Amino acid sequence: MHSTTHESIAAVWRIESAKIVASVARMVRDIGLAEELAQDALVSALESWPGKGVPDNPGAWLMRVAKNRALDHLRHQKMRGEKLAQIGHELGAQDALVVPDFVDALDEARQDEIGDDLLRLIFTACHPVLSTEARLALTLKLLGGLSTHEIARAFLVPEPTMAQRIVRAKRTLAEARVPFEVPRGDELGARLASVLEVVYLLFNEGYTATAGDHWMRPALSDEALRLGRMLAGLATGESEVQGLLALMELQASRMAARVDAAGRPILLADQNRAHWDPLLIRRGLAALDMAMALAESSARALGPYALQAAIAACHARAPTSGETDWVRIAALYDALAQTAPSPVVELNRAVAVSMAFGPAAGLAIIDLLRGDKALQNYQWLPSVRGDLLARLGRNDEARHEFERAAALAGNLRERELLLGRAQGLLP
Repeated sequence: MHSTTHESIAAVWRIESAKIVASVARMVRDIGLAEELAQDALVSALESWPGKGVPDNPGAWLMRVAKNRALDHLRHQKMRGEKLAQIGHELGAQDALVVPDFVDALDEARQDEIGDDLLRLIFTACHPVLSTEARLALTLKLLGGLSTHEIARAFLVPEPTMAQRIVRAKRTLAEARVPFEVPRGDELGARLASVLEVVYLLFNEGYTATAGDHWMRPALSDEALRLGRMLAGLATGESEVQGLLALMELQASRMAARVDAAGRPILLADQNRAHWDPLLIRRGLAALDMAMALAESSARALGPYALQAAIAACHARAPTSGETDWVRIAALYDALAQTAPSPVVELNRAVAVSMAFGPAAGLAIIDLLRGDKALQNYQWLPSVRGDLLARLGRNDEARHEFERAAALAGNLRERELLLGRAQGLLP
């Protein structure tokens, strides 16, 4: 019985924790403290629910207990200084003693209180003052509801290392006095880019793991999708938010077809498209339509995420690999290279050009990238070059490139794939 109750508590916590932490953080203006108070509510549930049963509305129960803990803390603070005076305008005569502050008042007509609090939490956890690793860890902790042990296991680091990373992140936010708010005006764009970067990095680590024994870590991609859907529901007028969601939905639609029964990678051209998820494809295409409509209504060009989603849509719409519109994909990569130039984008553009106009055209682009320092240890550069050389019949050179790519790969499954391709070119 207790085991079942504990499983229920864990499930509720995963769903509700971000809302609870966000709501409490608005009261105490300290994310670290808000998380501690929310954890106190979780402990209360673990102590109470096994004997009394799970409440009819477990999320509301946890929220109420956490807010009561916050109010107790604020009452104690009142005796030591001006803390309550600082936020007293948020405490009213109602039993809950929580009233939206002036930012909420401005947003009241377009966002509910919980939605606004969640948006604040996302922007705070993904603040650029933190390193990328810290932003990823804190996002999973606060918004994903994952335990430190789960996050450490996901990123293949010792639990004490991950715990220190999370503690340092919260301390950095406190020391930098990062406000618990959604940025306004010109600052919103820059901060939004940081949020989207974190969500997409998280998705990509799940989609193609950089290290370890498995090619994918679906749990990480699932968390990123959950965050992307949450963000799209809160920031409905942002084209790039919709673009990122579209990109992740479309890429996630292929996940069941990306590995065989033994966990070995299956490349895009060899995947059984009947195993692609049609619901995720529909969701992705709908989000892409929204991103394009928002960009058009604001007279702006599509951003990098929406352009990548448009590329993914070309694959999703093609009944077979041979029917893929590679000419359009190459054109979209041209636009992406103009909007967000990078060596990796150029590498992907070379693949598209090779498929649209032949391997020699792609190889010409690849050879210009061989001296780029950013790609010196990037296994996909020699891997792509090996593929193009093989298509040109230059098998000895291709085998050497695949072997070099395998030596650079940190993921076991990826290394096996590349070595297999090299062995397949032996005379």
